[in-house]
Amino acid sequence: MATIDLSPLYRSTVGFDRLAPMLETALRNDRGVSYPPYDIEVIDENRYAVTIAVAGFEREELDIQVERGVLTVAGKKEAANSDRRYLHQGIARRTFERKFNLADHVEVTDASLRNGLLTISLVREIPEAMKPKTIPISDDNATLEHSEEPGE
Repeated sequence: MATIDLSPLYRSTVGFDRLAPMLETALRNDRGVSYPPYDIEVIDENRYAVTIAVAGFEREELDIQVERGVLTVAGKKEAANSDRRYLHQGIARRTFERKFNLADHVEVTDASLRNGLLTISLVREIPEAMKPKTIPISDDNATLEHSEEPGE
């Protein structure tokens, strides 16, 4: 596995020190994992959807959790009916766990299951305190006048 050198990025940014370990984890975990297939869709600037193909799974057999910025989707299939005999069995019904790292301020808003597709809606909501704000520049003389003690 090739190592990515992010040191030029660190020279002009602050707070991205988690980026390298997060990229390495993502590359390591995604290698060779293709089940179940999924899409990540950008709906608009602050809304996303993760759609996972879960054919053959019932709602009760699926679990969605978010913990510390990681969205985990798991499917646990109950024991198959032993009375069935197949000539060909191409629909995978095996247990799975798929993890997605969420960026800061990205929250899961809901999930739906339709036609074998599990769709999880996400939204990025930047807190007011994090949004840009304009800082007024005061006149130096006005600041000095207000800071003098009364009666001086």
